[in-house]
Amino acid sequence: MSTSANQNFKQTQSNFIAHIRQPDSNPAPSDIEDRRMKIYRDLFYNNVESFMSNTYPVLCEILGEQRWHALVRDYFANHKAHTPLFPEMPREFLVYLEDERQPQKDDLPFMLELAHYEWVELALSISELTDDVSKLSEQIDLLNEIPVLSNLAWLLTYQFPVHQISSEFQPESASEQPTHIVASRLLDEEQINFTEVNPVIARLLQLISENDKHLSGKELLTQIADELGNTDIESIINFGVQTLTELHNKHIIIGTIK
Repeated sequence: MSTSANQNFKQTQSNFIAHIRQPDSNPAPSDIEDRRMKIYRDLFYNNVESFMSNTYPVLCEILGEQRWHALVRDYFANHKAHTPLFPEMPREFLVYLEDERQPQKDDLPFMLELAHYEWVELALSISELTDDVSKLSEQIDLLNEIPVLSNLAWLLTYQFPVHQISSEFQPESASEQPTHIVASRLLDEEQINFTEVNPVIARLLQLISENDKHLSGKELLTQIADELGNTDIESIINFGVQTLTELHNKHIIIGTIK
């Protein structure tokens, strides 16, 4: 191919891509009939929109058809993806919402948090993280040994009650207290479980995940009692044992190590 022909081909490619991304702003290549271009326009956009609406169904429903398509169109036209992998596309959309999109006057105040909450379900379902159970004790001792949090259990904290948001419930301002949710998945299963937890349990899970001092369950609970200013250590530990047991039954805590 001659240099001139190669340049013409690259220009055609560039025009083709620009038109696919923003057909209203960029004319189609002159040598391709519009009937064929429409097939490509619809194919590319519909694939992206379908994937996004499946990942963000609540956000899609709340925004309504016009606002939703305007949002996806803007993403499709302006975001430069960093991966060609289809399952990563919803993460690219989240990056666009967080870092690139210009806020609008009619934006939902909870839009970013709701989008993140909905994205977590996909992210956790395709996560390749695993749990090393080889070092876990055969007999679990949640008080006297070190609790181990599953890598497939993610503690999420939001300013809005994202798990309750729907077309019927759309809060206009953040809650007085944050919402804490644990998203979790069993290693060999696809189902994602969401468990709302109170601030004390959220703090316990945070301590377990950051337990570089290798504190036992009892020591972690004692630390929480100190932080709360609660001198009734025994009641905190009794509550803690029940909580740790429930978290283990839900496979959020996978076991203990010595």
